[in-house]
Amino acid sequence: MIINDRNESRQVFFQTWTKLQQSLPMEPLESIIATVIQGHPEYHSIFKITEMKDIQENDFNGGQNPFMHMGLHIALIEQVSTNRPSGITSLYQALLPKYTDEHQLQHIMMDCLGESLWNAQQSGEMPDEKAYIERLSKLR
Repeated sequence: MIINDRNESRQVFFQTWTKLQQSLPMEPLESIIATVIQGHPEYHSIFKITEMKDIQENDFNGGQNPFMHMGLHIALIEQVSTNRPSGITSLYQALLPKYTDEHQLQHIMMDCLGESLWNAQQSGEMPDEKAYIERLSKLR
């Protein structure tokens, strides 16, 4: 899910929430988003806010940004489903038995993903896929 505008990205979450609540058909990406939203009941109250402007302008400073958190879940799920970077799908499958549940494993892997993205942002370069996979490999 690549959307460069924060408000557009958040709107996709709200539209998916609406479809989920109304049991409407979804595109494949929306189904992934819906699954991630369902896995985070602590964020459901956000989607009940009627004034979208309040969410669009909220940077969530001092607290976890729920959209960033769910976005990392989506990015990881997409990486595993496409095996990009190469090897992530087999790593994910190998790590599943080690953790109590898939959601916990995703959170641990998301820490690696977040660090990779942060390093890329700091260097002004693309994320180092090799370093990312090496860090994930250490979770075994």
